[in-house]
Amino acid sequence: MEKNTNNRQIFSVSELNRTVRQLLENSLTLLWVEGEISNFARPGSGHWYMTLKDEKSQVRCAMFKGSNMRVGFEPANGMSVLVRCKAGIYEGRGEYQLVIEHMEEAGFGALQRQFEQLKASLSKEGLFDPSHKREIPSSIRHAGIVTSPTGAAIKDILSVLRRRFPSIAVTIYPTAVQGEQAQSQIVEAITNANDDNRCDVLIVGRGGGSLEDLWSFNEESVARSIHSSRIPIVSAVGHEIDFTIADFVADLRAPTPSAAAELISPDCNKVGIQFRNLELDLAKTIVRRVQNLSYSVINLKNQLQHPERKLQEQAQRLDHLDTLLIRAIQSTLEKKRRISTNSAERLVRQTPMEILLETRLKLKNGIQQLSKTIKQQLSQKNNDVEQSMQLLDAVSPLRILNRGFSVLRNNNHEIIKSIKSVNIGESLKGRVSDGEIYVNVTKTISENSQDNQ
Repeated sequence: MEKNTNNRQIFSVSELNRTVRQLLENSLTLLWVEGEISNFARPGSGHWYMTLKDEKSQVRCAMFKGSNMRVGFEPANGMSVLVRCKAGIYEGRGEYQLVIEHMEEAGFGALQRQFEQLKASLSKEGLFDPSHKREIPSSIRHAGIVTSPTGAAIKDILSVLRRRFPSIAVTIYPTAVQGEQAQSQIVEAITNANDDNRCDVLIVGRGGGSLEDLWSFNEESVARSIHSSRIPIVSAVGHEIDFTIADFVADLRAPTPSAAAELISPDCNKVGIQFRNLELDLAKTIVRRVQNLSYSVINLKNQLQHPERKLQEQAQRLDHLDTLLIRAIQSTLEKKRRISTNSAERLVRQTPMEILLETRLKLKNGIQQLSKTIKQQLSQKNNDVEQSMQLLDAVSPLRILNRGFSVLRNNNHEIIKSIKSVNIGESLKGRVSDGEIYVNVTKTISENSQDNQ
């Protein structure tokens, strides 16, 4: 605890270390430090402890488990790293240290990781998709070259083109190929070449160098410029072992600038041989064609007849057709004459009077047959009616009444079928064979009982 004795402020060791730690943390909130790892240790707790040093100084560092789990590489002694950290003091020993929150490789490692991240991002976006790549023309008359006008690459490309196919026209779009201005100049050169619209293909590249030297061709803006170019692009960056983002986006990748020139240019010697072979093939084809036409002319000449001979044949054919026509007309007239004669004979045999008499006879026979049928059916129907009347009379209620029976009804015209249906004093109406009788019930006797009512 802080004490004040005779106007003197006294700290304990712990208080002093705590105060210094707070001062450091408040004044140096976030630091970026680059250095070389030494004394790297990884205890069972999962925390990392190390020393960062340069040529003149060193500082102790700690990176706790929650932070070091996000590091994408394995630290080792002698490795150069770039760390984001906070300055503080380990109070237990009073030692000044850095608490690291983020770590990445410095120099080449950082560039390589940046390369891989951009490559993965553009690949996911589809810039490397083969479906987007344009086909390099098989016959190139004008080539554009985007590179440094003073580098070795331009000399190699021009030398190969002059040797293989000197007739290819060349336009150079000069640009820096490394340094701060290279990225924007490369994009501008590709844009200018597309605006000119006179080149069949573009070679974009430079000679070999370190990753830092080639980095302009790993920039995102250069990749998007290559992807959006209307002119097919051949990338030719560095040596065969060098790969850049431009190589993946380009329509075709050449291992070297010289190889790019060879890919877009045919060998003039081979082309000359091909032309001579084509010339020989054409001459042979012409000779064969002339011979075939000559044979055709001879055949046509042999088939050609004199006009008089042709007219004689046509006249003879005309006479033959005339004879056939006369025979056909005579045959048709004879058939029509026979048909007319037969029709006249049938007409004479069938006069209207004969037809009328025959029809009258048929009508008389029909009337007689119809009258006979009607009489038979009426007789049958009379017999049926008489039998039905006899049957109906036999079952008629009146017939039963004639035998001494009667039918009793109450005032509701209901037939009395049982003594249970009537009451003493009730008026009933009886139907007999020759009329009706009205009676009053004074007494009923049941057949099953001797009791009287």
